[in-house]
Amino acid sequence: MDYTKITTFGELKKSNFQNRTVKEELRQNLVAKLKKGEKVFEGIIGFDHTVIPDIQRAILSSHNILLLGLRGQAKTKIARLLTQLLDEYIPVIEGSELNDDPFNPLSRNARDIIAENGDNTKIAWIHRDQRYVEKLATPDVSVADLIGDVDPIKAATLKLPYSDERVIHFGLVPRANKSIFVINELPDLQPRIQVSLFNILQEGDIQIRGFKVRMPLDIVFIFTANPEDYTNRGSIITPLKDRIESQILTHYPTSTDIAKEITRQEAKFSKAQSDTVKVSEIARDILESTVFNARESEYIDEKSGVSARMSISALENLVSAAERRALINDDKTTEIRITDFWGVIPAITGKAELVYEGEQEGPHNVAMSLITDALEDKFDIHFPNPDKVREGNDDYEVLRLWFGSGNSITLGADDSDAVYQEKLNSVPGLKNIAKEYSENGNDLYFMMELILNGLAAKEVVNFNLDNQMTSFNDLLSAGLSDLDENLFN
Repeated sequence: MDYTKITTFGELKKSNFQNRTVKEELRQNLVAKLKKGEKVFEGIIGFDHTVIPDIQRAILSSHNILLLGLRGQAKTKIARLLTQLLDEYIPVIEGSELNDDPFNPLSRNARDIIAENGDNTKIAWIHRDQRYVEKLATPDVSVADLIGDVDPIKAATLKLPYSDERVIHFGLVPRANKSIFVINELPDLQPRIQVSLFNILQEGDIQIRGFKVRMPLDIVFIFTANPEDYTNRGSIITPLKDRIESQILTHYPTSTDIAKEITRQEAKFSKAQSDTVKVSEIARDILESTVFNARESEYIDEKSGVSARMSISALENLVSAAERRALINDDKTTEIRITDFWGVIPAITGKAELVYEGEQEGPHNVAMSLITDALEDKFDIHFPNPDKVREGNDDYEVLRLWFGSGNSITLGADDSDAVYQEKLNSVPGLKNIAKEYSENGNDLYFMMELILNGLAAKEVVNFNLDNQMTSFNDLLSAGLSDLDENLFN
């Protein structure tokens, strides 16, 4: 039956509509999805065996939930997806302040409407997407913002004394009745504001100044927070934490494959970018390895975390760097190169919180180090170690001799595809090594460039990045050049 065609309270009472609390809706709709084997949280990746089962258990237990984890761990996204477990539409008294249930009106306004109109009371139907309220906790949030206060303008307009319940201006929480209410970054709320939530969580009612107002609000609370020791800005007071029934720990992706899937899903590209730029899997691997390295770096504050947004922003910058180059050279299509990774640095420096040692190194140098370490890791996977000669046969002998003879190669960030390939082809033996160790010869020029960066990381050749120009030359000649420069300065 399509209940949304019902327009009056009398019609609603005659139907077989079942009135449920928000927690009952979440629980029963979750039970139905689990029985059918349906995916409950579409778009949440990497939590299938950890966070999601915990959330499901909390919902089945009819709990309020605290999602505790570092930034960029999909806490808010999970909270927003909970609306999919609500009934599609529910009835409320038309014109009521607090999404008042016709069978159980809370506000004085709604009770007056029912008393005046009886079964002819008009019913409105609200969609589940309208039953989600989100508030970012900040130090300036007041009790009046969340719970409510006396409204002197309303009192004057209605000519009512301040002791009358009708002069109350309700805050966000009571107006979220019959909804999911999310408070992000809970520790940022002042302790006295956190105290105001006690009664709502424990008794389900609110207290506004001196009014004896008991309103059993029908709300599910979802709180998000970083670990308490993240900063000194605040913490969740113990009595409030005690009233939040389920505390669920979130985490970062546990593998680069999961991280790639998340980044692939969340990164946004225009159709022109997708048509122009090809992103190889090895380029995606290097990007995610860079972020994993950041989470383990001694230069980055591990308590602040490294958000998944770093990977997303970095991939978007990576594609944009290749697109810009293609536009400059009028190339219709292009592929990601390692030189494009230097365009990722702004996405890293803006999202990494450095410790003292990192500040001394400088954000740019830390970002460069993270990328070069990821390149070296990938080089080690695909190519032999140049420090270990293979059965008397040095795979890199031709390269050593070529660079040792004073030759060099400089790759520009804006080089056209033709120029880029011509430069790499000019290095004798480079293509043969890439073909021998690349899988099916895929991403050949990327692998050729990776060999050069790997040899630089292993200190076989010298590497220099200056004004978007990446140069590789002999270590000895580079050292002598620096020495001459120092002597004459």
